[in-house]
Amino acid sequence: MDPINYPLIAIAAFVSILSPGPATLAIMSLSMNQGRRYGVVLASGILTGSLFWSMSAAFGLGAVMHANAWLFEVIRYAGAAYLIYLSYRSLRSALAATPTEVVKAEVTGLGATYVRGLLLHLTNPKAILFFGALYSLGVPNGIGFSGLLSVIGMVGVISACIFFGYAMLFSSAVVRHWYLKLRRVFESAFALLFGIAGIKILAAKITA
Repeated sequence: MDPINYPLIAIAAFVSILSPGPATLAIMSLSMNQGRRYGVVLASGILTGSLFWSMSAAFGLGAVMHANAWLFEVIRYAGAAYLIYLSYRSLRSALAATPTEVVKAEVTGLGATYVRGLLLHLTNPKAILFFGALYSLGVPNGIGFSGLLSVIGMVGVISACIFFGYAMLFSSAVVRHWYLKLRRVFESAFALLFGIAGIKILAAKITA
């Protein structure tokens, strides 16, 4: 049996997770807007969703998704709709005279922030496709249970370091200072990027 290609898996996971995407954009936006605590909680929800898709891909959910294409389509449309909703929220924040999201976050609480992160990643088609490809390329057929757990654990640690790293970095005093000075610029950029991500997901089937 071929060995697990840990270096390939680690490099692919690091590059893909570190690159700008819905999850990292959401962590950056919330951390600058509402501070470190909310950024870390959102990152925890996203990490939970990441671990779910990682375990699902490891134990054969990819075959189920291929056999039931409608299920992937439901997730794809839900993910696109949620990203467009985040784009709308960012645009509304950019147009507001004063930042109001902090007060709103205090009302919804940390639990709602965690669920928001979880839903963001559970409805992210990029995550589904990424983990499916990752296990196909780096994990040989017939690998044992302990081998799969080692890959899940390694990818989980990489994901945690990146997600929590984004939360810590973008909630720092220096970054938050510049965010408050350039709030409308940041929120407008997030609105544009979330919108583009949502539209790309909707158009993926058309351009495939």
